[in-house]
Amino acid sequence: MDDASVLSRLAELGVELPPPPEALAAYVPVRRVGGLAFVAGQVPMVDGAVLHPGRLGEDVSVEQGAEAARRAALQALAALRGALGTFDPIEAIAQVTVFVAATPGFAEHPQVANGASGFLADVLGGAGQHARAAVGVASLPLGASVEVAMTVSLA
Repeated sequence: MDDASVLSRLAELGVELPPPPEALAAYVPVRRVGGLAFVAGQVPMVDGAVLHPGRLGEDVSVEQGAEAARRAALQALAALRGALGTFDPIEAIAQVTVFVAATPGFAEHPQVANGASGFLADVLGGAGQHARAAVGVASLPLGASVEVAMTVSLA
């Protein structure tokens, strides 16, 4: 990926890349191993607060969950650029895992995860298309409704 083209595409979408997130516990936001970068799970934060906290199927709508997933994917991109210094080494997003805090009967995890997947494809084109898992969980850190983790192929 070309760093300038990714930043330009974000600007076209009206999206500002936030500062790289800091680790909230005993881990690093990005771990590079050989030709891969593993991005730690990102919960959607805006101005220091969780975006759309709660659980899907209870107090968070599918649309809000998708928006939260999009924000978490943006933060994952910020973490990558922070760790790598540029988007240039990125060949492709290989795998995305979207954790969805949900009630037991909630079954629309893929629609929530599409917020992250669609955003990555919009920003990175073909390099943003990826394999994915959308997983329902009882709770997430900070009461977040969504958490997004990624594995990225690097040049």
